[in-house]
Amino acid sequence: MSHQSDLISTDINAYLAQHERKELLRFLTCGNVDDGKSTLIGRLLHDSKMIYEDQLAAVQADSVKSGTTGAGKIDLALLVDGLQAEREQGITIDVAYRYFSTSTRKFIIADTPGHEQYTRNMATGASTCDLAVILIDARYGVQTQTKRHSFIASLLGLKHIIVAINKMDLMAYSEDTFNKIKADYLAFVKTLGQHDIHFIPMSALDGDNVVNPSENMPWYTGKPMMELLNSIEIASDHNFDDARFPVQYVNRPNLDFRGFCGTVASGVFHKGDAITAMPSGKTSTIKSIVTYDGELEQAFASMAVTLTLTDEIDVSRGDIIVGSQQSAPTVADRFKATIVWMTEKPMTPGRQYLIKLATRNVSGSISMIHHRIDVNTLEHHDANELKLNEFGLCTVAVNAPVVFDPYKLNKTTGSFIVIDRLTNITVGAGMISGDASEEDWSPVSAEERATRYSQIASVIALNGSDAAQVAYHLERKLFDTGHATTILEADNDELVVAIKNAGLLCLCLGEKSTQADVAFNCDENTVDEIYAALKNRGLIH
Repeated sequence: MSHQSDLISTDINAYLAQHERKELLRFLTCGNVDDGKSTLIGRLLHDSKMIYEDQLAAVQADSVKSGTTGAGKIDLALLVDGLQAEREQGITIDVAYRYFSTSTRKFIIADTPGHEQYTRNMATGASTCDLAVILIDARYGVQTQTKRHSFIASLLGLKHIIVAINKMDLMAYSEDTFNKIKADYLAFVKTLGQHDIHFIPMSALDGDNVVNPSENMPWYTGKPMMELLNSIEIASDHNFDDARFPVQYVNRPNLDFRGFCGTVASGVFHKGDAITAMPSGKTSTIKSIVTYDGELEQAFASMAVTLTLTDEIDVSRGDIIVGSQQSAPTVADRFKATIVWMTEKPMTPGRQYLIKLATRNVSGSISMIHHRIDVNTLEHHDANELKLNEFGLCTVAVNAPVVFDPYKLNKTTGSFIVIDRLTNITVGAGMISGDASEEDWSPVSAEERATRYSQIASVIALNGSDAAQVAYHLERKLFDTGHATTILEADNDELVVAIKNAGLLCLCLGEKSTQADVAFNCDENTVDEIYAALKNRGLIH
C-alpha cells in the first residue's frame, strides 16, 4: 500500500502531480504511557514501505541492544522516539510528526505524549488534526488517561475517533476482552457527544489488524487500521457554508491595485459575491480573486488568495471579510472560552496579555474563571487561577472589539492564543464557546484589583525630614514597575480608606494615618530599600 509507483521512473512530473492531488489526512495517536503509540506508528511506516534501508538497519541494531521486544522482533517505536531522553525512559515527550502516504491519501501523524505533565503538547498536536487514534492496552482497559485524551480530542473538535485496543496478543486475542473495553469506552463518551467512533483489536508489535487483517482474530470483521484511515470520510468536516476570510496583509504595489491577502478560513467566495468587512460592517462586492497563477472564479477553505473589491472601503490587517448571504460572526469585546494553560507561571484573572485571534492582535485579560475542568473526571471545580496543563472555562475581555465564531462552527475564527506581553511567549490557547452575556458582569472586587496591579492595597506611612522627596521618588519607581499608587499629604482617614478600597498603594507623609499598614523612616531608608522591603513583605510582586 506504499505510495511508490512506476511513474517515478517513467514520468516524475506526472507522479508529483498525482501525489499532490491526494487528499491529506492529519491524525494523532494518544493514550496511556506504554500503550504502544510509537510502535503503532512505526508499524504503519514499516508496513507501508516508508523506511529507508539504512534507517531500518539502525533500528534493528538498537532493538538487539535494548532487548525490549523479545528475540527476533524489531522495536519499531525507535523510529519515532527520536529524542535521547525519550529513548532512555521509553516514553514520548515531545510531539513527533511523521509522514507517509498510500495510493489514495497522504498522512501526517502527530505522535503525542501520554504523560499528564505533557497535556499541553497533546493539545497542540490535536489542534490541527482531523482524527484521533486512541490506544488502549488490552490488559488494563479504559484508564484515567484514556478519558483525559478523549475529552481533549472532543474539546478540540476532532469528529472521528479510532479506538485501537492494542496488545491483544497478551490477552490471547480474546473477543470478550475486546467487547468489555468497547462497552466501557462507549459508556464514558456518551457525555462528550462523539458519534463517529471505530474500534479495532490489534497488536502493533506483530502487525495484527494494522495494515493486514489478523488471522488470530477471525471474529473481528471490521477494517484494519490502514484501510480505515484510507476510507474514513473527512471532506464533509469542513465548513463550506459560512464564508470567512481573515485579512493578513493589504497589498498595494501601485496606485492601480489594492488587494487583501489571506487564507480562506471557511466557506466559498465567488467573483461577484457581496461581502461585508467586519468589524466595520462596510459592504462591497468581490471584483477579482487573484493568485500567482492568475485569477480564479472562486476560492474555498485553505486556499491562499488575494481579494480585490469594487469599492474603496477601509479594510486592514486583522479584519475579516465575510459573505453577506451567510450568518454573520459575532463582534464583541468579551467572550467565553475554554482555555488550556501552557506555562509554569499560573494564569490569574486581571493580568494583561496579548490575545491573537485569527490575524488580529489585541491586548486583554481573562476577567473571570467560571470553573476549572478536571480533564480526568470531567468534574468542574472553583478556581482563582489556572496552572500548567489545566483547563478552565473563562470570560476573556479585550480592549477592542474582535470578530469571532464559536469554535465548533469555525476553528480559525473560534480559536486564539494567549501571549505574554513581556516575553512574547505563548502561554495559553483557547476555544471560544460564545459571546459573554450580560449576566457575566459583576462589580470589580478588591482581589481583581490586586491581581491587575500585582500588589496588595496598603497604606504606607513615610516620615522623616526627606519624606516628601522619598515619597515622590518611590511613587515614580512603583508606577514604572506597573503598580498603582498615589501620595496623600493631608491627614484624612476617610480618604485613606477610599484609596485603599480602590486597590491602590497609598503613600502617606508622616505618621498621621491611623490606617497605616507599614511605616518607614526616610532618614534611615532609601527608596530602593523601601521598595525591596515592600516586596519582601509581599505587598508588591
